[in-house]
Amino acid sequence: MVKKAFSHVRHWVFDLDNTLYHPSARLFDQIEVKMTNYVMQELGVDEAEADHLRHSYWRDHGTTLAGLMREHDLDPLPYLEAVHDISMDHLPKDPDLAACIKALPGKRIVYTNGSAPYAKRVLEARGLSGLFDGIYGVEHAEFRPKPERAAFDMVFDKAGVQAETAAMFEDDPRNLTAPHAMGMRTVHVAPEALARGTDNSHIHHHTDDLAGFLAKIL
Repeated sequence: MVKKAFSHVRHWVFDLDNTLYHPSARLFDQIEVKMTNYVMQELGVDEAEADHLRHSYWRDHGTTLAGLMREHDLDPLPYLEAVHDISMDHLPKDPDLAACIKALPGKRIVYTNGSAPYAKRVLEARGLSGLFDGIYGVEHAEFRPKPERAAFDMVFDKAGVQAETAAMFEDDPRNLTAPHAMGMRTVHVAPEALARGTDNSHIHHHTDDLAGFLAKIL
């Protein structure tokens, strides 16, 4: 029973992109275009090479930013500001999700590989502002990205998250590996088609409807 599985949870950790809004909003499509353009500009490569580097750095380093910092000593702050300068016009408010998050017992935080200012803009567009006790971006982990365990340790220490009474909601399965190892309850939030073929050994639950899943917990 889902409710019983979360009866001990008092620390609720939510990823942002494609977790607190549905992937159909396609915000990350805008971000990927910005990232590719930034790589072209900073490294002096063409679009095809920039797109290849963007993806390979994400695969090998956790985020494109991490790869750019490690391979090219890139300054992260201008990058984060540039790639997150996107439109939120088509991002709908979600009163059902807001009500469910508000009703969760204990501490609620957002933890994203994006920046905290960007996360605040997304939350405002979704009607989720004021529901969280803290909003943490990659800058709060010294620009170390999820899925690195050290990144989780730094953010959870700042946020006061206790893993043994915590749950993590995340769309990227690899970012649930460390929370699972830390003793957290793990929830993969993704459309069913994207979840097929996923290694589920570190995932306790899967849902394609975050508000509906939280309603079952409540």
